[in-house]
Amino acid sequence: MTDILPFLKSLISTPGLSAYEGPVARLIEEKWKPLVDEISTSRLGSLHGLKRGRAKSPRPSLMIAAHMDAIGLMVTKVEEGFIHLDEIGGIDVRILPGAPVIVHGRQDLPGVIVIPPLKTLPEAERDGSIGFRHLLVDTGLLPSKVAKLVRVGDLVSFNTPPVELSGEVLSGNSLDNRASVAALTLCLEELQTKSHLWDVWAVATAQEEETLGGAATSAFHLHPDLAIVLDVTFAKGAGDKASGDWQTFPLGKGTTLGWGANLHPYLYKKFKELADQMEIPVAMDISPAYSGTDAYAIQAAREGIPTALIGIPLRYMHTPVEMVAVKDIQRTGRLLAEFISRLELDFVSRISWEDEDGR
Repeated sequence: MTDILPFLKSLISTPGLSAYEGPVARLIEEKWKPLVDEISTSRLGSLHGLKRGRAKSPRPSLMIAAHMDAIGLMVTKVEEGFIHLDEIGGIDVRILPGAPVIVHGRQDLPGVIVIPPLKTLPEAERDGSIGFRHLLVDTGLLPSKVAKLVRVGDLVSFNTPPVELSGEVLSGNSLDNRASVAALTLCLEELQTKSHLWDVWAVATAQEEETLGGAATSAFHLHPDLAIVLDVTFAKGAGDKASGDWQTFPLGKGTTLGWGANLHPYLYKKFKELADQMEIPVAMDISPAYSGTDAYAIQAAREGIPTALIGIPLRYMHTPVEMVAVKDIQRTGRLLAEFISRLELDFVSRISWEDEDGR
């Protein structure tokens, strides 16, 4: 298995906010071109890579989706050289003060998110976290210069560098969900030496953090027989006992398989059986209703697509300092490639929603 870390570092160092994924999409396209037979971009900006199966045409097809868009910020006002903000995607506002950013104006400008002195804030807002209306970006430039270079609607992305921590753990921004893009890339690399009957669509989806639009339109366009969604899930961290152990998962100790109405029980069963055979630890990630991922949009596309969800545990989700274990990414890539290589042509005819032994 190749070392995915350099590619992952480049992924999380490249902007690509939700609905503005162009820079990171170009990076992924360059990486995927040697690994697939065809590559194209959807009308909404999702990236489609096709790796053909060896069975006779027409072949069944599998869609593997990992969203490539990231959370970030947008300029709402420029006032006396300071830049006011609003969020793109959900952001944990508590950790924003002090975060380094890049303002993508008429030229890229490094800046830092700051707050006014506490004594200048309304007394009722001096305790606790500061809301967006009091967060500002300071670029260090004179007000006249900022007014020329920054406009309302310009994007602001996080500029925290990737940091390798002990225990083969990586910290940085946009690991949600570039970690899954890396896992999908590893799967494609593994498939270079594996035979598979099915066509495989590797899809880096757009707009997951805001609309699920990339997944919905790609699933409609590609019309796969099955789908697998890769996303991150909550890793255990400080203070998690209050939320209950069933909602968080150990970092570096395996992936998760989604279980709930949004996901197909038969696919859960087959992935669990395969993971056990490969000695890859997996845990059940309970989602009684809406999973909060692209799986929701894909499952309900066209006449309905049987869909599975694989999660990579991640700490500090939707912050500039997310954290993931590299071995969990590697396990996900291996599990996917092995599942694909074992898919038989009549697999779809054997699946049933009401599977008594699905667990």
